[in-house]
Amino acid sequence: MITGTLETIDGTQNLVLTRDVPAPLEKVWEAFTESDQLALWFGTWTGDPASGRVEVSMAYEEEAGSEPYVIVKCEQPTHLRVHSTHENPAQMWILDVQLSKTDAGTHVKFAMPVPPGMEVKYIGAGWEYYLDRMVETVETGRVSTKQWPPYEALMPEYEVELG
Repeated sequence: MITGTLETIDGTQNLVLTRDVPAPLEKVWEAFTESDQLALWFGTWTGDPASGRVEVSMAYEEEAGSEPYVIVKCEQPTHLRVHSTHENPAQMWILDVQLSKTDAGTHVKFAMPVPPGMEVKYIGAGWEYYLDRMVETVETGRVSTKQWPPYEALMPEYEVELG
């Protein structure tokens, strides 16, 4: 079952996914911002975040390589917004993560504008996979064991529900 929805944010259509993580806000923040923690579920980054740029290497997709990202907003421990620097707008990814404390842990709101020409089914299934990996690693402290193939099955549902 898909969890993504489409929401207009600042005049742009975004795919929005949420997760409730039974862990403290600071621990979830580290999963997104500390390279060694990000490596457990997504990839790594190198460089100096104080410069406003880092190089992100995806670890769980074949031939993904690395790409420079600009840090647009970093309000520790609640809001991170970054974007890739790809010249082709269809390949530029803008990622916005907002965290809030809940009685049971941390609420994650992840938003990504849908790039021109890219189908929501690919973005949605991909972020369902990665966000579930993030939740697992925050809970276990280990590399996620979640595999991609089951998430591929979400694509038809995304296509039907969100186009």
